[in-house]
Amino acid sequence: MSIEASAEAARVPRIRLGMVGGGTGAFIGAVHRIAARLDDHFDLVAGALSSTPEKSAESGRALGLDSDRCYGSFAEMARREAGRADGIEAVSIVTPNHVHFDAAVAFLEQGIHVICDKPLTSTLEDAVKLKRIAERSNALFVLTHNYTGYPMIRQARAMVEAGDLGDIRVVQAEYPQDWLTDAVEQSGQKQALWRTDPAKSGAGGSTGDIGTHAFNLACFVTGLELDSLAADLDSFVPGRRLDDNAHVLMRFKAKGGQKPAKGMLWSSQVAPGNENGLKLRVYGSRGGIEWTQADPNYLWYTPFGEPKRLITRAGAGAGIAAGRVTRIPSGHPEGYLEAFATLYSEAALAINARKSGRPVDPAVVYPTIEDGVMGVAFVEACVESSRRNGEWVSPGGASTGPA
Repeated sequence: MSIEASAEAARVPRIRLGMVGGGTGAFIGAVHRIAARLDDHFDLVAGALSSTPEKSAESGRALGLDSDRCYGSFAEMARREAGRADGIEAVSIVTPNHVHFDAAVAFLEQGIHVICDKPLTSTLEDAVKLKRIAERSNALFVLTHNYTGYPMIRQARAMVEAGDLGDIRVVQAEYPQDWLTDAVEQSGQKQALWRTDPAKSGAGGSTGDIGTHAFNLACFVTGLELDSLAADLDSFVPGRRLDDNAHVLMRFKAKGGQKPAKGMLWSSQVAPGNENGLKLRVYGSRGGIEWTQADPNYLWYTPFGEPKRLITRAGAGAGIAAGRVTRIPSGHPEGYLEAFATLYSEAALAINARKSGRPVDPAVVYPTIEDGVMGVAFVEACVESSRRNGEWVSPGGASTGPA
């Protein structure tokens, strides 16, 4: 049963949604709004859409929101919406990283479900604090590592769980871009400005912005947990304060009596010719798989000693896990927006189960606040390892000694 069909089987009124950030001209805000509506589970009814009341009101009017639900701050929005009989049930936080913590706390404390862009927070200390607050709240927390929503990524995860690859030995993840090859932040480009500012982005540049995606995807598909890493970070562009390129070696914890797997991760925003070149390769004792976002409807699977096989979305060989997040027939490509929408639909299924007092279906999968903490720990471990000249460091900052 597809994700839409399973939701249709228990159709309830749309979830009332608010948004923090994502006002006029904000790319990711528009993406979240499209994703929230694609499967028809949410209505955007309120927003604190910009850093000033005037811009927030202007953005809200452009989206058709009632003027009395266009707020000057997220704190005002959380307080007033919690007091309304028709107040929001969930909020999307789509701001720069440094706002995530305070905004999430404001809504969690009001019992409002949170759907938050990644990385979770700009510091590990805040990430751990936020996790404790979320655990005390009656609200759900969904982190939008949207690449986990691709059907062929769900297929890859199911194949690993089924043992099709055998014992996992090697994991390779990469995410190269080229848009920061020049110092575009010096021209005032908005997206580059905050991403290269430690006060807004956090300790990581490429590691926090795109490295966390590659790391999350590797863990999501394999089910592995990071033990330690050795990182070499660079800021190639003169004057840039955060890394724009990272090479990371990873050791994963042993799982199920297997020998610990090893991994390599490359994230770069200074690699000319690359746009959003996210790629994942996983190799085990019985076979390997390869997926790239440039062709997201295809998954290459090679059983050891046999010819390479192509598994296509909604095609022969695609299983139940991929099928439940597939919307259209094979041959019609599904991509970035649909993957994002999958996370919103998974969130809707979980929220509606919570509202009705039912347990969440085990098939419903989305990145959680625990994944967010691991992502921020990954970034800070990369920065610390590189500062120590590539020394092996465990998440949390502890040195593990020489390699």
